[in-house]
Amino acid sequence: MIIKSAEFTISSPMVSMCPKDTKAEYAFIGRSNVGKSSLINMLTNHKGLAKTSATPGKTLLINHFIINKEWYLVDLPGYGFAKRSKKEMQKLEQMISGYILQREQLVNVFVLIDIRLEPQKIDLEFMEWLGTSQIPFSIVFTKADKLTPNKAKANVEAYKKQLLETWEELPPVFITSAEKRQGREELLDYIDEINHSLNQ
Repeated sequence: MIIKSAEFTISSPMVSMCPKDTKAEYAFIGRSNVGKSSLINMLTNHKGLAKTSATPGKTLLINHFIINKEWYLVDLPGYGFAKRSKKEMQKLEQMISGYILQREQLVNVFVLIDIRLEPQKIDLEFMEWLGTSQIPFSIVFTKADKLTPNKAKANVEAYKKQLLETWEELPPVFITSAEKRQGREELLDYIDEINHSLNQ
């Protein structure tokens, strides 16, 4: 897939305020500091795209970007902010779960995982919740450039092994590096494939 255009559309505080549109939506989510903005900017070939919504407070919203005038990339707030108040955390959780469970246009959730870390409880629980809720999702490992290719591969295999202890089958897995532009084609081709299957 060639990205011809990528534009910020709207920031919404709740699912009911998201675009009144039927185009397919692909949501990106992960723990804070997982490299989401960098990945989105790398995918869209647009250095400051995800930053347009990174002014304080805006990262607490559901951010829609229209890609090639055909589909939406949705930047969801990160989860696992230790510095937020309990009330703020609950509000964020409600907004994220409201969007994921109620948004009919949502086709796939890309869960971003820092490739350098051991499996984190919060990520595992989130993916478990997606699975139980029957939400299609994929795992995107980020920051692959921070490790040697062999170590990156070993970490991914270890992660898969742990998931297979409780899961019957694994979702699609992608290894990316925003720095090296690794995984860009694979991710965009995957989205393209889904878009084609929806239009048939």
